[in-house]
Amino acid sequence: MNNEKVIEILGLYVKYDDKTVLENINLEVYKNDFIGIIGPNGGGKSSLLKTILGLLPIAGGKISVFGNTPETGRKYIGYVPQENKFDWKYPIKVLDVVLSGRLKFKKNFYFYNKSDKKKAEETLDKLGMLKLKNCHISELSGGQKKRAFICRALVTDSEILMLDEPASDLDVHIETSVYGILKELNMTKTIILVTHDVGIISGYVKKVCCLNGKLFYHGAGKISSEMINEAYQCPVDLIAHGIPHRVFGEH
Repeated sequence: MNNEKVIEILGLYVKYDDKTVLENINLEVYKNDFIGIIGPNGGGKSSLLKTILGLLPIAGGKISVFGNTPETGRKYIGYVPQENKFDWKYPIKVLDVVLSGRLKFKKNFYFYNKSDKKKAEETLDKLGMLKLKNCHISELSGGQKKRAFICRALVTDSEILMLDEPASDLDVHIETSVYGILKELNMTKTIILVTHDVGIISGYVKKVCCLNGKLFYHGAGKISSEMINEAYQCPVDLIAHGIPHRVFGEH
């Protein structure tokens, strides 16, 4: 295990109006971790990612990203949201959407060099999108749009990748390709992934967190037969998956 801590969350509380959506969340994320976050809809998974990015206010507790506040530390994070608030009528090509992930390296002008374009095209090719690079983003299907924004996050060269349901709208072949790339990237990057796919949790991630307002931390990514056969009570409902899981103490 790498001992370099990249994200630390201590006693985190997040509220919408008067409703507490995240309660006393404690989590330490280390370099080259690959953490899968599972849980029911409305359990706070997307809210946790947005709070780490400094997009939601903290009602209590603390988050640090490489020792910085979320607002400062998010420069180290590449993020793929579950839904993009994007003006699909805006006249922009797929390649330009991906290249926009390189903007943080540009000081004064939106000028991309050959290296930027090569990296963008290589990333598009890995996700089977290169032939669509000159298409208008609005012409793409839902799954293709998702892949375009995954490519955008990948070209940022960020030290941390956070992805919220990246496999939604993707067919099985492309889904496998996406997760294969993430597994390869995990050699050099820290990855936090929100997903409902327990099969993906078992096959790729190193650690599992179950989130339903409160966080329940699993020290390993594999779902063992012991977990499946053990009778227990769990605050995270996974009946839809047909696979129970053991609850560990809060981390």
